[in-house]
Amino acid sequence: MPPNLRTLLFLLATTASTCGAIGVNWGTTASHPLPPTKVVELLTSNNVTKVKLFDADPGVLEALSGSKLSVTVGIPNALLKVLNSSKKAAESWVHDNVTRYFSNSGGGGVKIEYVAVGDEPLLQSYGEQFHPFVIGAAMNIHAALAKAKLESNVKVVVPCSFDSFLSESGHPSKGHFRADLNRTMIELLMFLSKHNSPFFATISPFISLRQNKNISLDFTLFKENAKPHNDSSRTYKNSFDLIYDTLVTALSTVGFPKMEIVVSQIGWPTDGAANATSSTAETFMKGLMAHLRSKSGTPLRPHNPPVETYIFSLLDEDQRSISTGNFEQHWGVFTFDGQAKYHFDFILGSKNLVDAQNVEYLPAKWCVVNNNRDLSNATASVLEACLHADCSAMSPGGSCSNISWPGNISYAFNSYYQQHNQSADSCEFGGLGLITTVDPSVDNCKFSVQLRTSLSGSLHPAYLPLWMTLLVPTFLLSLPRFT
Repeated sequence: MPPNLRTLLFLLATTASTCGAIGVNWGTTASHPLPPTKVVELLTSNNVTKVKLFDADPGVLEALSGSKLSVTVGIPNALLKVLNSSKKAAESWVHDNVTRYFSNSGGGGVKIEYVAVGDEPLLQSYGEQFHPFVIGAAMNIHAALAKAKLESNVKVVVPCSFDSFLSESGHPSKGHFRADLNRTMIELLMFLSKHNSPFFATISPFISLRQNKNISLDFTLFKENAKPHNDSSRTYKNSFDLIYDTLVTALSTVGFPKMEIVVSQIGWPTDGAANATSSTAETFMKGLMAHLRSKSGTPLRPHNPPVETYIFSLLDEDQRSISTGNFEQHWGVFTFDGQAKYHFDFILGSKNLVDAQNVEYLPAKWCVVNNNRDLSNATASVLEACLHADCSAMSPGGSCSNISWPGNISYAFNSYYQQHNQSADSCEFGGLGLITTVDPSVDNCKFSVQLRTSLSGSLHPAYLPLWMTLLVPTFLLSLPRFT
């Protein structure tokens, strides 16, 4: 091997190991999810090497078999109680979702690296719903992995939410875990430390920006001209470092200053709220990647960036809960159908994302309002449509927030129509709906055509009850009366 090539390979390897691996979260909470085989093609064509799942859907794991992607499989929160109380249940879960697919090399199976116990089960809004079962479930899953002789290959982790740690003053040096979590966190950290597992945590600069009036957009987007934040002798130039070091201090406060950190979720939504745009997301993601690759670390952990960082998320999901905000359904780097929203590279050296290929759509038809009918009672139809479909783009700051009446009625109608596979009766609305083959999209407000996949066939029966608990979008309360 020529000396210059050897040097280049060494530098690339050093950069990759120092700045930590970059992976992506793959969620499937969608009415019409992209087929798993297409998603795996999308991942590999974009040189993604690590993927984090929120469950262990058989179709997804089968599609990942032989892909050589390093995988984190997830355990839904609803299973934590039974896994905490029953070692047999844990053994059965490991057998069905890990042992059955596992391959250390990824050759003919799935290279499973982590089992994530719960999906942010300590989120403050959950209260005590899952809190008491987390540690017991993690211990039983680890014991089951040990019994299956997989404990040296597969680590058990618990993804922690953005609100599990905080600093009332905004200074990282005052960071701590929520008071109601102190005992649980110490037990979790002792468990992780004993088994050499990292601490998984969500870092959310976007939500921090929404909640903290002292945080500026420029500071959040890694802008060089942003006003820095000072904490004693330390200077913070971006929101990521500020939040990350708040977590570092929280870990140190309970006796784990050297605990390795994996950023299990970080990203930027592109619709459904102010500052949630593709251009802003691109700025944030490019700033984040540059920061991670700079190997600079943070003031409390200089030259020591996260072990791994998982981008949230791969695709938009129109069935995600919007309890935090209407932007929750728009975290994807790609649209629901696998089309890149902006320029971004998962690995050093690539320039543009590669779109999903040969995607199958329903026919090019849309449901719009019939302007020749009496629309005085259209508000009730809009409310009904948006109760069962994704109207988040019409929320304040969203891509469709500025379309005028009756275009906003048409957007709601079409969203419902597409979600119901373009069935003729889903465009009735008491005679107010009209099917058209003319695309009604206006500027940045896109009226979508759904993927060719049925709702009943796309949802795994085991997860259907969880996905049925949808909340009414809060923005509906402020919709104008269509009179």
